[in-house]
Amino acid sequence: MAFAISKLNAVAFLVTLLLISVPLSSSTLQQDFVQCLVDNSDVSFPTTASFFSPDQNATLFKDELESTAQNLRYLTTSNPKPVFIFEPLYETHVQAAVVCAKKLQLHLRIRSGGHDYEGLSFVAENETPFVIVDLSKLRQVDVDLDSNSAWAHAGATIGEVYYRIQEKSQTHGFPAGLCSSLGIGGHLVGGAYGSMMRKFGLGGDNVLDARIVDANGKILDRAAMGEDVFWAIRGGGGGSFGVILAWKIKLVPVPSTVTVFTVTKTLEQNGTKVLYKWQQVADKLDDDLFIRVIISPASKTTKPGNRTISMSYQAQFLGDSNRLMQVMQKSFPELGLTKKDCTEMSWIKSVMYIAGFPNSAAPEALLDGKSLFKNHFKAKSDFVKEPIPVEGLEGLWKRFLEEDSPLTIWNPYGGMMARIPESEIPFPHRNGTLFKIQWLSTWQDGKVSEARHMKWIREMYSYMEQYVSKNPRQAYVNYRDLDLGTNEEESDAREWGTKYFNGNFERLVKIKGEFDPDNFFRHEQSVPTKIG
Repeated sequence: MAFAISKLNAVAFLVTLLLISVPLSSSTLQQDFVQCLVDNSDVSFPTTASFFSPDQNATLFKDELESTAQNLRYLTTSNPKPVFIFEPLYETHVQAAVVCAKKLQLHLRIRSGGHDYEGLSFVAENETPFVIVDLSKLRQVDVDLDSNSAWAHAGATIGEVYYRIQEKSQTHGFPAGLCSSLGIGGHLVGGAYGSMMRKFGLGGDNVLDARIVDANGKILDRAAMGEDVFWAIRGGGGGSFGVILAWKIKLVPVPSTVTVFTVTKTLEQNGTKVLYKWQQVADKLDDDLFIRVIISPASKTTKPGNRTISMSYQAQFLGDSNRLMQVMQKSFPELGLTKKDCTEMSWIKSVMYIAGFPNSAAPEALLDGKSLFKNHFKAKSDFVKEPIPVEGLEGLWKRFLEEDSPLTIWNPYGGMMARIPESEIPFPHRNGTLFKIQWLSTWQDGKVSEARHMKWIREMYSYMEQYVSKNPRQAYVNYRDLDLGTNEEESDAREWGTKYFNGNFERLVKIKGEFDPDNFFRHEQSVPTKIG
């Protein structure tokens, strides 16, 4: 009886506060949602601090909506906004949110880190009304060295996961993302590549278990969801099968000494020839060595318009500098690496180096969880099977020098990535892939120049078609690109689905149709319940 009274008191208190602070015309949905949450939660009730609505407090709502979003292109006044944002404090709140959204016919968008390149975790262009369930308060990480594993809740950033691992051990790590502010909930559902993928595979290859909320509001672990669904959520993309609550990840051994370097070449330093050589060797190097290339225009002098192309070779090597020098002199002497270029450090410091933190930053900086990259941008991706010839690179440089702030990052494959079968998880880009390309155009003046930059990246992407993977032209699902196609009544999802998942797409569709037949979890590029 005491529990029943406390429930009634909680409902009365919350609804009273909402009535005071929210105009009557827009308060009904949120009040009904609160009532439903209380009815369906068996732990402490969410307070008004868990809700953010534009009518309740426009400033707090705006701050919360923009708090983790990377792509400012989706935060303009013209983009659709949620009725409210709900931050669950407990897993049972997530269960109740699914049940209540279904009951009230509210569309859900689930946000863990907010890094979705097309804003799909916080914007719904064709679904009204919609709400955001933000998992940022569910961020506990429990590391168990005895079992070489850790449970990480979906709202934790990958930087927090790395930090909690190194708190317990300097010789354990996890092979996931390069950007420390990625939310692990959405990161692993796309496969999750990182600087140790040539040694250990993707983050998704190293998941042991998971807890998800299905469309009926039930919490399922690996045994309860079944092997098909467990396969689908490790690379099948976010927002299609349920709400990821937590991942159980497998820890991997890392040496006490890790070596990093960054060596930059320009066109005037034979940069094109060095990059052509990198394409030939990057996937064949020692599995302990990851060398990515970050490419962008750079000024030759202080005179405006006098630009060249800068190619920065950024590396992480799981070993000391002496062995690294031996590997480089044997396999890639063209880069001209010297011992002076190399810096030895712990694995956790090497993670921070790759993520862009200054060398002076302490590991605790990983707990901030704030993105170091916020821009208006458009991104695309490619996978390369054969080296791009010199003339192809020269054509690319010409196009890059026509754009204000373009950026491309080339990440090497090979090693363990070539040994894991294409169908092991939904992420199919394995044997035969030399490297992956991320394309970006960024700008700061919002809608003013958006059309010009969008036109540039689409034309550049069209130019590169002749040099990249074909039939299909493959893409990385965690670099969402709505140009590839969307879920519309007359569209065929295979147009974009096979680009992300190749031959795994039809299996994903079959699993989706069986697990979420009413398509409750959906967005512009979610896996559909059927095709054709």
